[in-house]
Amino acid sequence: MKLTLIGGGGFRVPHMASVFQEGSSVRLSELVLYDIDAERLATMRNVLEQLGLMGAIGKVTTTTSLEEAVRGTDYVFSAMRISGACGRVIDEREALDRGLLGQETVGIAGYAYAFRQIPEALRLAEAVRDLAPEAWIMNFTNPAGIITQAMRRVFPKVVSICDTPIGMVRRAMHLMELDEAEVDFDYVGLNHLGWLRSMKVGGVDYLPKLLGDDELLPQMEEAKEIGMDWIRALGMMPNEYLFYYYKNREVVARLREGETRGEFLVRQQGDFYEGAAADPEGSGELWRRVNAERDATYMAEAREEGEARPLADVDTGGYQRVALELMDGLTNGNPSNFQMILGVGNTDADDYAENGLLVPELREDAIIELPCTVDSDGIHPRRPGPVTGPPLGLMTAVKACEELVIDAALAGDKTLAWKALGHHPLVDSIDVAKDVLEAYIRANPDIGRVFER
Repeated sequence: MKLTLIGGGGFRVPHMASVFQEGSSVRLSELVLYDIDAERLATMRNVLEQLGLMGAIGKVTTTTSLEEAVRGTDYVFSAMRISGACGRVIDEREALDRGLLGQETVGIAGYAYAFRQIPEALRLAEAVRDLAPEAWIMNFTNPAGIITQAMRRVFPKVVSICDTPIGMVRRAMHLMELDEAEVDFDYVGLNHLGWLRSMKVGGVDYLPKLLGDDELLPQMEEAKEIGMDWIRALGMMPNEYLFYYYKNREVVARLREGETRGEFLVRQQGDFYEGAAADPEGSGELWRRVNAERDATYMAEAREEGEARPLADVDTGGYQRVALELMDGLTNGNPSNFQMILGVGNTDADDYAENGLLVPELREDAIIELPCTVDSDGIHPRRPGPVTGPPLGLMTAVKACEELVIDAALAGDKTLAWKALGHHPLVDSIDVAKDVLEAYIRANPDIGRVFER
């Protein structure tokens, strides 16, 4: 089986390669690393060798040709980052300088990211359609829901993957000492905006027990970030990224102080690639040290200064486990009770002809995150219970903005882009939205080109 990694010179490549070791349920004949940066490709190939990750993979190929990378592939894992980490710094700073959230997947900074990602994501979808029409694209490129929805206009076999929701569910199961194979859970939302609403075994819902337990609930990272009282008031467990909605004022104030995440990554990864090039024999150990620091500082703005990130919040398998389980299901089949949380289309239900859209309040082409079973016949979303009240309002408002982002990027229309930014729930001024859009266009040529047409 051939797997192509888009963004193959990226820092996280060893995570993906690490799942294909002896005993893996998926066997590779070839791993293709594609990137536009040949030097970074060479560095990451060397890191794989230094970490001992090459042995269980039939062949590792590096290329700067997209056509060569995808031709005849079985799976594509897309983790592209147009403009690199420097582009992320612009996204963050231009928003924060105007008192708005600067976070790469949420709000206007995420939309700036999407504007420049969408054209290249469509180029990838077209290449796979033409050169590997039987392949599946697993999209990890952020903002994942927007990018996946845009790509599916060109090629239908695109699915969005994210480790955050299933990681939360697995941690909750672990705390309640539940067997994953026996749990029937209800999760619904968009990428980085969703809620775990029930967690049943034999008809008994264990989620209220978790929410009511003063010893167990504080062990959930979401409770630490968002607050136990609010989660209990909700009566469901929110995705940790809802922290940026529920505590927007506090997080913006905190992010405006000191170094942004993008600035941290520019500094950290710049030092890594420079160090790995200078000392190829030590690149594997250097990667381990840098990766540990990266993991420990993830979403640091949600914790008190100096507070460590619990290991349980890191060690749930990550996105590489999600990708492996998805490929395993599609290639080898899985038991009917095997569940994942994936970003799928609103019309993807097996019973769509009889029962209609999965979330009737959203458009037919909407990408939503739901529990799914996966087998050799494809991906089968489980129909959620009704979405009502504030969660529905937030989902519909954000999804409407996401659709404007896609339309704006495809048409090169600044007015549509302004409407997308100005209507977002975390933006409190249409004038500021217009100002920050113009700033993004001036500061980043990759965004400027989108709106030059």
